[in-house]
Amino acid sequence: MSDTNDKAISVLNELIETCKDGAKGFESASEKAESPELKSLFHEYATQRTSFAADLDGHVVSLRGKPAESGHVAAAAHRGWIDIKTALSGNDDKALLNECERGEDYAKKAYTDALKEDLPADARAIVQRQATEVKAAHDRVRDLRNAANAAAGADGATTIPTETEPVYRN
Repeated sequence: MSDTNDKAISVLNELIETCKDGAKGFESASEKAESPELKSLFHEYATQRTSFAADLDGHVVSLRGKPAESGHVAAAAHRGWIDIKTALSGNDDKALLNECERGEDYAKKAYTDALKEDLPADARAIVQRQATEVKAAHDRVRDLRNAANAAAGADGATTIPTETEPVYRN
């Protein structure tokens, strides 16, 4: 196996771990969310990340590598922190959005870093497509969080905008 393949396998496995972490984090957030819209959105993102990991698994195998089997240890600790933080804050959707955005910041950086590496063209195309979708998910979570913060500031209550309500970008 060439050094180029070894590096590509390492980069792809890092993304697989990141996707598995994201899937677990979003699934956990989906289970804890109060808003039906957020439950659905978080579940959708969990499914998306599971699919991303499976796509990347295939590329690692095609490079004659062994796909990562689990996520990062630090991510498991972060999910534990989400459990504690949401319990202390009343398990509200705003706290979940804050923590999901933190996780998405990490995912966005992982994809940005991966795209700086020398990857085979087919793997690069998949990583680029996934990076675009990760950024879109990050931005959506950020916008929902900002809207929830604005709503909480206005009347003290936390409301999550639905698809029909406008979301303003900062």
